[in-house]
Amino acid sequence: MRTLPLTVPAVLAGVLVLTACGTQMAGAPGAPGAPGAPGGVPRATGPSCRPVPATAGATGDEGTDGVGIVGSDVASPSCGPVLQVTNHGSEPFTYTVTLTFATASGAAMDNTEQTVPAVGPGRTVRRPVDLAAGGVRSGDLPLYIKVLQVRSVPTAEAPAPAGPCPASGVRVTADQGDAAMGLRVVGLHLENCSDAPYRVEGYPQLQLLDAAHRPVTGIKILHGSETRSVTTGFDDPPRPLVLQPGESASAGLIWRNTVTFGDPVNAPYVRVRAEPGASPVTVTPELDLGTTGKLGVSAWQTSEVDAWR
Repeated sequence: MRTLPLTVPAVLAGVLVLTACGTQMAGAPGAPGAPGAPGGVPRATGPSCRPVPATAGATGDEGTDGVGIVGSDVASPSCGPVLQVTNHGSEPFTYTVTLTFATASGAAMDNTEQTVPAVGPGRTVRRPVDLAAGGVRSGDLPLYIKVLQVRSVPTAEAPAPAGPCPASGVRVTADQGDAAMGLRVVGLHLENCSDAPYRVEGYPQLQLLDAAHRPVTGIKILHGSETRSVTTGFDDPPRPLVLQPGESASAGLIWRNTVTFGDPVNAPYVRVRAEPGASPVTVTPELDLGTTGKLGVSAWQTSEVDAWR
């Protein structure tokens, strides 16, 4: 359940038109914002892959949160579009950018995510866009690419689903979740990747953050679902767990996105501590809490989160 709320400010940022003989930025003849029209940007075509100005979007700015699409670049061996990320913060951030594709006829294609890890403060990083990951074929050109959503977390708090074991000795990740009839469930997963037993008991410690990484207040975090007829095992009481190396535990987040009176609350980020005092990991479950003011969390348990759905 990876929903893209309408409040995301990144919609339509970083538009690029890709043609069969190179790249053509929005503003080329026949594209929206063509030269002579407001917002036009330079055209970049041809097989030489010469660098183009580091601009993105029809207005020539960086797009959203320092992220945008630029034209062909010498760093791109395929002469294709390039994702540019600039970190305006004061610490390294890891970015996850959702790109959406459409053909010139307007037919929608797959969305794809591209991760740009560990961008240092004040630095700009470019990465070729993986067109194949979006289901793009050569016959789909010309192609429109847009930055649909940008999510960023401090690199020190980024989930590590693979690779070296974090210094904490455990991996904390979130799954894609599930949604049905307005009920959302997202699983949190705790894996012991160390070479020693890991003991845990109780509920994950949570802090909700908005799109600007500010704490979200006014939300009551409940231990359990408060709806016992909906899920199985979600309301089981906590018990001591000892995870041997390679073993895992799961917890869950559950909420409804009901909207009645007032302004709906969206919290894309959740800072998770496996237990009090543990190192935090920031995940992006995209909480669309409506006006309910509530979020349920289960205790850590060895049963799989799928059993709760």
